[in-house]
Amino acid sequence: MVLSRGWSLFLVGVGVWTWVIWPRFAVAIWNDPRAWSAGTVGEGSPTSFLWVHALLIAASLAVGTTVGVLGVRGWLASRRRPGA
Repeated sequence: MVLSRGWSLFLVGVGVWTWVIWPRFAVAIWNDPRAWSAGTVGEGSPTSFLWVHALLIAASLAVGTTVGVLGVRGWLASRRRPGA
């Protein structure tokens, strides 16, 4: 499959967007009292609220990274093709 430069840039943008948004969300979840059994940030053990969101964040970052890498590879491939 060959991606156009436009779609390649879109995929790179999605990858960058993922890395801008999800780490900020991770900080918000970490600082949420519901993430900790003691009800105070960083005290007690992590709750299922924290673990579920951590899994969601990790999966989203993995997908975003994959999409971004595919976009970069598509962009580089389009530069090597004559007339692209």
